[in-house]
Amino acid sequence: MSKAESAPSGRRDIILDATLDAIAEHGINGVTHRKIAALAGVPLGSMTYYFTGIDDLLEEAFCRFADRMSESFIHHIGQATSPAMACDALADLICGAYMTTPRNMELMYQLYAYAARRPGLKLVMQAWMRRSQTLLEHWFDPVTARALDAFVEGMTLHYVTDSAPLGREQLRELLGRIAGEEGRVS
Repeated sequence: MSKAESAPSGRRDIILDATLDAIAEHGINGVTHRKIAALAGVPLGSMTYYFTGIDDLLEEAFCRFADRMSESFIHHIGQATSPAMACDALADLICGAYMTTPRNMELMYQLYAYAARRPGLKLVMQAWMRRSQTLLEHWFDPVTARALDAFVEGMTLHYVTDSAPLGREQLRELLGRIAGEEGRVS
């Protein structure tokens, strides 16, 4: 039994998840309805039944990805009870196994490139940044929250592509500097 047959009411969700898998595997330019349908285990006709076209499908899949990444950020950072703990959580997020997986990084790269020409996806990315910054504003002023968010965004990319990425302690120290900590807190 295929994934889609095991949960017919969730076929749309299965297609969206398969779209993300196809993007991660083939890149945005290599994604087709046929590849997505094969990964989802659904008939090819299901693609146009649930989505008006490939652009609609890609945008909705990227929205799903952004929401999941935002939820993970909120889960990890939302447990902090002080600015120092928030910086610790940010360092753990950059170095952790969830955020910086090869699949997530590939999807982020693809989202950045695709959103450059899609105003709707730019809005999705801006909403994602706003959610992160709003959470960080529980412990930091708005400018610092924005700087910390940008640092995390950039360092996740560096963490997986640099031949000698900074270690957790170095990242934590830099986060503390941005946050205005007087000394090392951890």
